[in-house]
Amino acid sequence: MSVRSENLFKALADGQRRRILTMLRGSEMAAGEIAEQLGLTPATVSHHLSRLKGADLVRARREGQQRIYTINVSVVEEALMLLAGIIRTDEEKTS
Repeated sequence: MSVRSENLFKALADGQRRRILTMLRGSEMAAGEIAEQLGLTPATVSHHLSRLKGADLVRARREGQQRIYTINVSVVEEALMLLAGIIRTDEEKTS
């Protein structure tokens, strides 16, 4: 498995990060909005967003004083394809 794949799966392993991705699936959001809706501290959300950004699962842009986050759909799709490949390979081994 490549380093990129490992980073993707490590980022997706955390439940809070998956919740953030689910929220961003609907629309782009500021970090403060995410923190408020999840009931987490801004520092905690910043940490999770940094991990997601490091795995290229989200993108950020500046809008005034805020950073606005969006989901990187192509990378999420890539993660799904990688997972499907793992499952297929595992099924082939057991049949």
